[in-house]
Amino acid sequence: MSAKNVQSTKALFGIHGLDDILLGGLRRNRLFLFEGSPGSGKTTLALQFLLEGAQEGEKSLYITLSETEAELREVALSHGWSLDGGIDIFELAPPENLLDEAQQQSLLYSSDLELGETTQRIFDAMERIKPSRVVIDSLSEIRLLAQSSLRYRRQILALKHYFAQRNATVLLLDDMTADVDDKTVHSVAHAVVRLEELIPDYGSERRRLRVMKYRGQPHAARLLAAAVIYI
Repeated sequence: MSAKNVQSTKALFGIHGLDDILLGGLRRNRLFLFEGSPGSGKTTLALQFLLEGAQEGEKSLYITLSETEAELREVALSHGWSLDGGIDIFELAPPENLLDEAQQQSLLYSSDLELGETTQRIFDAMERIKPSRVVIDSLSEIRLLAQSSLRYRRQILALKHYFAQRNATVLLLDDMTADVDDKTVHSVAHAVVRLEELIPDYGSERRRLRVMKYRGQPHAARLLAAAVIYI
């Protein structure tokens, strides 16, 4: 890791406008929520965050529960990026026995076991790679496994505490397809950023990004956080 990043308290995206809005990037060793409907640009933004870290010599980990590694590499390639070198992709596919219809009906394999195994596999990947930048994509799958708001909140808090002990800056991606009214992560995350895809009656499509919350920033930062930028 470069001397600059060892001393820096912020993790840059490497996107000039976004880093300006965030007053120099994301506070290190915190957990952040980036939410938006499918197609709003979450994956692209997350990949840029990891690529910027890799460029500075930081280890980066993309944990995907919703897309395959091949799909992620295709997204990167469409932007002219390579994910080789510094970025590990952990494709968290469901256990093979979950794909067995007979096993799915068994009371011996409950959602508790599914959620516990998913969490343990995330922890195992963290211990193996020891990244300083992490993306989890997406929360919808974890929310479905949790099945209740209480269990979901406990799971997110457990992840937050785990990552904090390992000095990781974490982006949680939420495609808002499971429960758009569940604000559990809003209260837990250090900051909340919403991405939107706008389709006007006339003209080209636009994507909008808005910082909804950024905990612990000075008053001037809150004014910036209320700003809206177009991507």
